[in-house]
Amino acid sequence: MTSGSLSGKTAWVTGSSRGIGRVVAEHLASVGVKVAVHGTSRTSTRSFSEADSLDDVVRQIMESTGGTVMAVTGDLTDPDAVHAVAARIRDAWGRIDILVNCAGGDIGSAGTSGPNAGKPAGNNPVDISVLDIRTVMDRNFMTTVLCCREVAPEMRERRAGSIVNVGSISGLFGMDNSAIYACSKAAVHEYTRCLAVHLRPYNVRVNAVAPGEIVTARFKASRPLEEDRMVESGKLERYGRPIEVARTIEFLASDQASYISGQVLRVDGAQQCWPS
Repeated sequence: MTSGSLSGKTAWVTGSSRGIGRVVAEHLASVGVKVAVHGTSRTSTRSFSEADSLDDVVRQIMESTGGTVMAVTGDLTDPDAVHAVAARIRDAWGRIDILVNCAGGDIGSAGTSGPNAGKPAGNNPVDISVLDIRTVMDRNFMTTVLCCREVAPEMRERRAGSIVNVGSISGLFGMDNSAIYACSKAAVHEYTRCLAVHLRPYNVRVNAVAPGEIVTARFKASRPLEEDRMVESGKLERYGRPIEVARTIEFLASDQASYISGQVLRVDGAQQCWPS
């Protein structure tokens, strides 16, 4: 455990009703952070049968960690909804010390119920529809920008706080399939660097994690799996697990990373080993 410095702090983890975000929320709660668990709706948890409702997720996290957890909902592509969610957290806990932008995914306009767990049709740089381009960019990049814009001013005023954005190794190299998703995550990485420069004079740190192939319910529903990579330990040539991303986010949010800002840290078992 790295982060006694996090005990008593407050965190907003976007996109935490399921998948990586849910594990991040639970892990932060386990080290004493008050966590706002976010979903687009109360039932967005049902997409891949991870829970019946957001309230169930909150209850399960509280039972497993003994932590302080609350549920918040809203469409983070809508600036007014972003403001309303943040206001609810501040009303409950006074401030937001940590923002983790985990909302996202290679999910087009059909939503998670579409084929291949929502991946857009014609998912390459040319054949993807304009509607799906806008949906994927909004879901990944604009949600990050809007939430950062909402939370950064209070951190700037306090001269304290940490933001961790969830990018992807897909945003660190050229690819044909999932091309717009890759572009959206590359944008998240660059926005992270720009925001880190802006907030440097105010002692606010901004970093990104770039996960590799991480096993979640949606991951399993969206592609064929290589069974020899499903092991959880003992080798690096495997799929990662959400807890491995969560521990990295814990580190970046904590005082253990007090002089780290503007970085994109891969969590991919050395799948990529070139400069980011």
